Amino acid sequence: MDFPILSAILLCPLAAVLVIMLIPAGRDEWVRWVSAVFSAIALALSTVLWFAYDPGAAGLQFTEHIPWVPAVGIDYHMAVDGYGVALIMLNSLVLFTGVLTMWTLKVRVKEYFAFMMLLVVGVYGVFMTQDLFLLFFFYEIAVVPMYPLILIWGSTRKEYGAMKLMLFLLVGSALLFPALLAIYHQAGLGTFSLVELGAHTFERDFQVFVYPFVYLGFGVLAGMFPFHGWSPTGHVAAPTAVSMLHAGVLMKLGAFGVLVVGIRLLPEGALYWAPLFAVLAAVGIIYGGFVALRQNDFKFVIGFSSVSHMGIVLLGLNIGVIGFAGGDASTGQSAFDGAVFQMFAHGVMTALFFSTVGYIYETSHSKMIGDFGGLGSQMPKAVSIFIVAGLCGAGLPGLASFWGELLVFLAALATFPLLGAVVVAGLVLTALYVLRVFNQAFFGPPNPKWEGLPDLRGWALLPRALLVAVLVLFGFFPRAMLDLIGSTTSLLAEVF
Repeated sequence: MDFPILSAILLCPLAAVLVIMLIPAGRDEWVRWVSAVFSAIALALSTVLWFAYDPGAAGLQFTEHIPWVPAVGIDYHMAVDGYGVALIMLNSLVLFTGVLTMWTLKVRVKEYFAFMMLLVVGVYGVFMTQDLFLLFFFYEIAVVPMYPLILIWGSTRKEYGAMKLMLFLLVGSALLFPALLAIYHQAGLGTFSLVELGAHTFERDFQVFVYPFVYLGFGVLAGMFPFHGWSPTGHVAAPTAVSMLHAGVLMKLGAFGVLVVGIRLLPEGALYWAPLFAVLAAVGIIYGGFVALRQNDFKFVIGFSSVSHMGIVLLGLNIGVIGFAGGDASTGQSAFDGAVFQMFAHGVMTALFFSTVGYIYETSHSKMIGDFGGLGSQMPKAVSIFIVAGLCGAGLPGLASFWGELLVFLAALATFPLLGAVVVAGLVLTALYVLRVFNQAFFGPPNPKWEGLPDLRGWALLPRALLVAVLVLFGFFPRAMLDLIGSTTSLLAEVF
């Protein structure tokens, strides 16, 4: 394909930011439509990218390479493999549905959508770039707008949530940036190209020393235990679409960074630390489930659920390293495929969760589970959509998360049977807190206080229905995802 499709996708939110800034004050409707149109174009281009990608060819495709700062080897180098295509589609989907979800926003609409689009520019850049410097540059662009988005438009201790989020993520960046510079300096190639750095073999002692900095630097954003404390607090404080992007996409940046920088460039370091980080991921799965079981705020339940489910992603990455390094290609393939599948499925699922909870909060002005009861008879469409997301989180066959969880757990059982058995118990915890929410908030006698609440309909129903359709589509047709990412995983095996 001669058309620079990656740059076109990247320019969609960037162009939206520029156009929004030119719109006169008070023209909120124009701002909404500009955001919707550019996010729809990005989603359409991402769909074209998905179908144009050739899994049989594997490797990097749709390459765009322009020297930027030759003196230090920084290039505008865009290209994607199967992982990148899947996560670009996830970002486009969450962006489009997030814009529609916030259609009724009344406060400082222009600034809100400008910050939201700027955040998405950074996310696209991380998933596309093959330059280590640009990856960090885009990573910071994606993280920084979270602070004003929560501080200005958030709720529930928003100042505390915004500050806690930024402090944790800045600490992660403080660990990450020196590690990336060390990789550049140690290679001695005079380039930040991930392709060339990936072909270089670093000394084992260097890998073992630097890898934890890379893993922890990115892992903080992925909500890894025990550095997850910012995430549930940020979820609760953030406005609806920001929570969707936060849990649905931003947490995936952390896991993606571990994969493309840590594991690909420092495989011996990854193998050395994999058992420890696998145990921490398993603890995060169980811990997140137990804490979610005790929450009475919808958003806190989903926030700790995300810690638990991102633990599955990090567990898959570490088990995959052990599998490939030990010569067990089947286990390595299952673990990495499951981890990336779970990234996508969890992103869609949590976007659906927060979108639906946001609607319930907007209409009732309450997020407390105990305030409700029998809501299913008063808001049947909204409750039904929330139940779909809950069942997806519990690993129900026929919904997308089932396949990611299945592949990771099978690989974990094959590698560390005891550890695998423990994390499988995490599914039981997920079922418990999901059923608890269903029982206390949705079933039983209806609370007269909420009589007459408007249910989802029309444009409000569209983004939630789209997310449900994606979960069902990949639940029944997992090959559409596995064929896309499987060839990339096979190439990853060569690193070991």
